[in-house]
Amino acid sequence: MRSNDERPRRVVIMGAAGRDFHDFNMKFRDDATSRVVAFTAAQIPDIADRRYPPSLAGTLYPNGIPIHPEEELADLIEREQVDQVYFSYSDLPHAEVMHRASIVLAAGASFGILGPRDSMLESSVPVISVCAVRTGVGKSALSRFIVGWLRDRGLRVSAVRHPMPYGDLDRQRAQRFDSYAALDEANVTIEEREEYEPYLAMGATVFAGVDYGVVLEWAEREADVVLWDGGNNDLPFFRPDLHFVMLDAHRPGHETAYHPGEANFRMADVVVVNKVDSAPSQQVEYLLKQASEVRPDSPVVQGGLDVRMANPEAIRDARIVIVGDGPTLTHGGMATGAGSVAAKKFGAGEVVDARPFAFGSIAETFARFPHLQFEVPAMGYSEAQIRDLEETLRRTPADLVLDATPAELARRIQLDKPIVQVEYEFAERGSTLAIVLEQFRQRFLKP
Repeated sequence: MRSNDERPRRVVIMGAAGRDFHDFNMKFRDDATSRVVAFTAAQIPDIADRRYPPSLAGTLYPNGIPIHPEEELADLIEREQVDQVYFSYSDLPHAEVMHRASIVLAAGASFGILGPRDSMLESSVPVISVCAVRTGVGKSALSRFIVGWLRDRGLRVSAVRHPMPYGDLDRQRAQRFDSYAALDEANVTIEEREEYEPYLAMGATVFAGVDYGVVLEWAEREADVVLWDGGNNDLPFFRPDLHFVMLDAHRPGHETAYHPGEANFRMADVVVVNKVDSAPSQQVEYLLKQASEVRPDSPVVQGGLDVRMANPEAIRDARIVIVGDGPTLTHGGMATGAGSVAAKKFGAGEVVDARPFAFGSIAETFARFPHLQFEVPAMGYSEAQIRDLEETLRRTPADLVLDATPAELARRIQLDKPIVQVEYEFAERGSTLAIVLEQFRQRFLKP
């Protein structure tokens, strides 16, 4: 019989269907000295009780790897004689991360987090990453701005999104989207559409998936530059040559209070203080001071989100119900988003509180996140949730639905009231961003 020192180290990876799979692929898939006995799942609805398939798990895992609810963690550690637990998801307060570490330690296992050296892929083309200190800061709007700037100068850009593999993991190994038909064929969720559709609207191609070694290979074939569009406040999966990190002027103090957002902040090549046009000036000044202390040698960009509508007169004096970006409003902790800004800017008559009319999983989401009142989170991780969202909006006594998600909800839901779209784009307050991008172009891309 082998001694405990000779047997493979038994590992659990705590995740949320994203970084957990990436960390496994990078560190454990081919490591004969370790055995990942399970993933645990949190934060995203209905991603537990699945299995990481053998086709992705590799030859050491002919039966794949089970995915359990995080609530079973302590029992898993005991039942599976787990030696090490790795924390592999994002946007939690530091104290919450350590609460989870305490559960692990109390059960007898060690607790760890993989760092950039173990989890970043090297690209054969230059990489720009756009990350943040919290969910919902405006990363994708900045990412699209950068993609447009580079394309205007004749450069080919592949945008790569942080993973959102909530469906068939085999089919989602590596994905390339260049049309709305491709989204329909892949049966992507509303959450995925929120991130992909704005790129398609500008004629760009976006990549995503589960196995980011393959995803990167695909993206490199079509690109002079790879743009990493991060999710939540996670670290980039590719080693960046230029790392933008966004701070939220509506959430001062969060930049050093959340994992791994603070690590992003401390790694930033460029700090972007966003939403300066709608936040109190003292909060903007606080973040500028934080940037000068934490990253004194990094340039600072100030920006805002320009909210606009094709037909703003549609909401003037109307009773509206607002639908906002799901992750931003839920685990991102924001009570309002672009929809509320648009409602005020364009003179909506009344914002109807949808909570009394919420149905199914949407009612459960409101109960779980009691800070929500004026916006309905666009929870669309499954067809059932999409139908619950549709029924909630149908029941809510409003003249129209103000869709402030980056996706076009009218493509997925049918209502007895109009759906009016809000759009928002990043706009710099100054000229630092163009200088930084031109320096990058001269250094990495000049013939």
